Amino acid sequence: MKASERHRAILDLVRIGDANVEQLSAALGVSEATVRRDLTMLAKQRHLVRTYGGATAVVGVHEPEASLEERKTSQWEQKDAIAQAAAAHVQDGDTVLLDGGTTCAALAHHLCSRQDVHVVTNNLLAVMTLANAPGVRLTLIGGDLRGSSMSTLGPLAELTLSRLSVDKAFLGADGVVAEFGLCEASAQQAYLKECIIKRAAQIVVLADTDKLGRARQQHWTPIEREWRLITGSTADEAALAPFYALKQITVQTVIVA
Repeated sequence: MKASERHRAILDLVRIGDANVEQLSAALGVSEATVRRDLTMLAKQRHLVRTYGGATAVVGVHEPEASLEERKTSQWEQKDAIAQAAAAHVQDGDTVLLDGGTTCAALAHHLCSRQDVHVVTNNLLAVMTLANAPGVRLTLIGGDLRGSSMSTLGPLAELTLSRLSVDKAFLGADGVVAEFGLCEASAQQAYLKECIIKRAAQIVVLADTDKLGRARQQHWTPIEREWRLITGSTADEAALAPFYALKQITVQTVIVA
């Protein structure tokens, strides 16, 4: 593992919770001396705070959120492959919820030709795609517009969800950590996903390989029930291992053409 990759992994682990040198050494498969050097360097760069025997996160510091245009182009082939695999889980007669984000927007493209499918969504990108799909009944969840993702959220969206139920919910996230759930840039985003999880019979998380184990935002949606993760087959074994280790998670990897 390159030093830059190791540093990112350390920051991800520290942001989840305080971590000591022994834990970091075991998680990364490197010596404790290497971890100590890395922690010293990251502390000098003010990315974390050194503690006795380990490190803790710098309060209030998180990774800037990528723009919508950046997310539209990043990992696009993989996102489309994930979306196509997700569409295979949608049956005629289903009511499904599409979360905000570009991967769920890609899923909308694969549902355009379906018959007798009811799509509930707060994703305006998905709405634009499905608006003229003859076999799809479309319900838009209203609320406050979040321009950076072209999705709605807030109290009105939460109230709408409390009056609905769906067969399957397809969720995106800024990051996915097996033991903690979905990582988001705002508390409102995280809470809306919690509302979705409560109203869905099945939960499917769509995450490209860059999102696995990523904990660079401050807000979390726990998933304390069975759920499916669909991600790319190029994910390394170390990134997938925590998901395979939990019985409530079904992991599905897809090959990118």
